[in-house]
Amino acid sequence: MALIGTVAAEVLIPLAAVIGILFAVLQWYVVARVAVPSHVGCEGGGKGERESDDDEEDGVDYRGVETRCAEIQHAISVGATSFLVTEYKYLGVFMAAFAAVIFVSLGSVRRFGKAPEPCAYDAARLCRPALANAAFTTVAFLLGAITSVVSGYLGMRVATFANARTALEARRGVGRAFAVAFRSGAAMGFLLASSALLVLFAAVNLFGLYYGDDWGGLYESITGYGLGGSSMALFGRVGGGIYTKAADVGADLVGKVERNIPEDDPRNPAVIADNVGDNVGDIAGMGSDLFGSYAESSCAALFVASISSFGAEHDFAAMMYPLLVSAAGIVACAATTLVATDAGEVGGVDEVAPALKRQILVSTVFMTAAVAAVTFLALPRSFTLFDFGDRKLVKNWHLFICISAGLWAGLVIGYVTEYFTSNAYRPVQAVASSCRTGAATNVIFGLAVGYKSVIVPIFAIAGAIYASFRLAAMYGIALAALGMLSTIATGLTIDAYGPISDNAGGIAEMAGMPRLVRERTDALDAAGNTTAAIGKGFAIGSAALVSLALFGAYVSRAGIRTVNVVSPRVFVGLLAGAMLPYWFSAMTMRSVGSAALRMVEEVRRQFEEIPGLAEGLAAPDYATCVRISTDASLREMVAPGALVMLSPLVAGTLFGVEALAGLLAGALVSGVQVAISASNSGGAWDNAKKYIEAGATEEARSLGPKGSEAHKAAVIGDTIGDPLKDTSGPSLNILVKLMAVEALVFAPFFAAHGGIVFNHL
Repeated sequence: MALIGTVAAEVLIPLAAVIGILFAVLQWYVVARVAVPSHVGCEGGGKGERESDDDEEDGVDYRGVETRCAEIQHAISVGATSFLVTEYKYLGVFMAAFAAVIFVSLGSVRRFGKAPEPCAYDAARLCRPALANAAFTTVAFLLGAITSVVSGYLGMRVATFANARTALEARRGVGRAFAVAFRSGAAMGFLLASSALLVLFAAVNLFGLYYGDDWGGLYESITGYGLGGSSMALFGRVGGGIYTKAADVGADLVGKVERNIPEDDPRNPAVIADNVGDNVGDIAGMGSDLFGSYAESSCAALFVASISSFGAEHDFAAMMYPLLVSAAGIVACAATTLVATDAGEVGGVDEVAPALKRQILVSTVFMTAAVAAVTFLALPRSFTLFDFGDRKLVKNWHLFICISAGLWAGLVIGYVTEYFTSNAYRPVQAVASSCRTGAATNVIFGLAVGYKSVIVPIFAIAGAIYASFRLAAMYGIALAALGMLSTIATGLTIDAYGPISDNAGGIAEMAGMPRLVRERTDALDAAGNTTAAIGKGFAIGSAALVSLALFGAYVSRAGIRTVNVVSPRVFVGLLAGAMLPYWFSAMTMRSVGSAALRMVEEVRRQFEEIPGLAEGLAAPDYATCVRISTDASLREMVAPGALVMLSPLVAGTLFGVEALAGLLAGALVSGVQVAISASNSGGAWDNAKKYIEAGATEEARSLGPKGSEAHKAAVIGDTIGDPLKDTSGPSLNILVKLMAVEALVFAPFFAAHGGIVFNHL
């Protein structure tokens, strides 16, 4: 008999969420103590603390520098807020329209009947009517969508609050700047992870007031929560990615390659748009993305568990096992964060990357112990699970192995990603060395690194899938996905750290801070690029596991006994699904290219037509570049988003549930590998450029300095990799899991009315 009962579960889950929120507030409070001079509409106030009380030191007017920091921070914050508010207005219309589609489609399965019906997995019992399931699924969709939007917005606000403070602290040492950037990332990470858990737990309890003992119907309707979260994340990732990369590519090609001016130079008209893009794409989009992954993995696990002995026996504590694991993860990640921020201070630039890398290892070790405790306290010794029509006997330690498999597979993916994207290792150094002979060889080497980086992560994911399925069927795979995401608070922390450090470097350059400060922020940024790549690796790996778990739930809910790949219906869907990631990538890459083309033309125009701009005697028109990125991203995000949202609906309605099963499988297998290679190629190109710029080794110095032919070749590779690593690659993981959860939500409609074409052929 389990030691954690219903009452304990009802207390522990929200308690952990509240602890996480309070921990986030504490981190934010510590960051807020770094003062930024007052500015109209700008956070902060007072006189920033610095090494000297003199207004001028070493020829630098620090009072003026601090004022410029506040002004730049304000401009970035206003630009990011304006874009997100506009984007969310468009998404609000989509949200309302798609909610109506969900309600009508699911309600029509039983002709909007209001009478109780036989339960899907126990015909001897009566369950809530189809109309109720349609209504509650719609509400869950809206709840997930709103939570996703709020997650992205709060993440952006935290990041724009912290960027200038990180730059100002860099004057006092790299350790102080690291602490501010890391604590800011922690404020975002714990706030999002805790809020996601709290909202989902509240939804389960509120929906339960109506459903009573109909747990199958309850957790079917909860799947809408994951659909809402991922649908918003898709548009956030694509729109934010187009915004940031259009500005980044335009700023780099004209500024670095053509005009030979430093990165983030205030003379560059695209520099503000570039820094705004870091917040709307890498922060807001990433926050929504990982929230969606968490919501989907939790919903998949809850749905599969509801048709196990947990659901049949109404064992609430065992049913809440996935949420208890997430709650334990928040506590474990809080302990991990204290190791980074309080156990010791980063003393030099060489200690930044190891400190971040330690976070992944320490959180994994702590989480393994926490999972063991939760497993043996919350679960009975043995129980049964639904396994495609059969009943599988499972022991509680089996589930511990499943979660641990996902957790440690994530660690392997993280370390492999670091190896292929960090300039401390040979792959990136080889990419940098290839720049001696121009951009073409740089591109060839970067592509090779991306392709090679796929091998070990795929084997790690495959191993986790096989072990989890053998032990606990599809529930085991859902738990493996949850295990990979159980340290989401730490993952979000180190992922958000990167864009915050990048913005800090931009502000330091634009504000005219000394070269030493910029070297410190560059060191933070270089480590942040690697951690961002690691975060993308986690997101892609977890997306593979989540999608497979949702696929299994879809097959069960659609009434498919077996998925036969030699069946023409399935194989046709398989081919089409494998093609979708390429179609989607083509659309997003072209969108970035089109927007970047307009940005390059505008930046060139300003340098040619504004007298004194190149010499720093005149101010550029930042607003026009911001407007180009905003208009392009809002316009160009529609088509890729529509492709992903409509593909399952079209396939299921016209070709039936078997063809849709093939579509999902094909998209999963193809999309994961394309996403890993794209993200890691982009990360390798980016850090190869930074390797040359830093000049930390004899080889790097022989390739530099900035402005050399090798450096220009590296910049070209970086601009090619930008849309791969920040737009197409990260969006593909949303594609595979969003299609799967959408198929799961609409499965009753497809089973009842789908196959219009194939049924007549």
